[in-house]
Amino acid sequence: MRVGIYVDGYNLYYGARGLCGRGTPGWRWLDLRTLATDLVGRRTDWQGAHVERLVYCTARIDGADNPDGQRDQSVYLNTLRVGRSVDHIEFGYYVSRVKHAPLAVRDRMGRPVLARSAWPIQVCGSSGAPVPDASFMVSYAYREEKGSDVNVASHLLLDVFTGSIDAAVVISNDSDLRFPIEQARQRVPVGLVNPSSNYLAGALRGQPSEGVGRHWWYQLVAGDLMGCQLPVTVGAYTRPPGW
Repeated sequence: MRVGIYVDGYNLYYGARGLCGRGTPGWRWLDLRTLATDLVGRRTDWQGAHVERLVYCTARIDGADNPDGQRDQSVYLNTLRVGRSVDHIEFGYYVSRVKHAPLAVRDRMGRPVLARSAWPIQVCGSSGAPVPDASFMVSYAYREEKGSDVNVASHLLLDVFTGSIDAAVVISNDSDLRFPIEQARQRVPVGLVNPSSNYLAGALRGQPSEGVGRHWWYQLVAGDLMGCQLPVTVGAYTRPPGW
């Protein structure tokens, strides 16, 4: 059984950071092929399965804003290629904007609760009287990664429709992938890996018996990441300090 692996790099990175801790070493130098092989090897109903193709979808960090991050990312991407941890890297891009939004805090479920005018910071009118239910607006710099979800979907469906794979694994919790994953499930068994501690996106849920069947779902834990690291040195590339 030839298995294609499709990784949403942005989703995986921030999910892994939430699982392991931003300042914690030992998870960034991830060997994607070893992780994928481990996940596929656990499936007792995918007999003879092996990783045929691994596609990593990401975007390059802007060196003007984050030179250290760009340097470390370049080392990692080159290491993935040299170490044959991936077969193909598909690049999206980042866009930078200024956005406006109401000031808010999170509740226990992570949902936004708008900050309202109240002492010690009270919004008052020209007469000095409080303005009931006034909210605060903030202007902030926003950088958004674009293209990874589309690239994951495109490679997944191209490989399914051309018969290049017999099964697929998608590593992402992006609900925008609902339709391509549903279509893939009609034709090949699909494993869906949630790389974060968040609940699985409702749009990505389903039944193991849908379509051709033998589908499965898995949520990564910190140990999956810590246990699948590249060697400290691969070819001419060495793991960045703190990774």
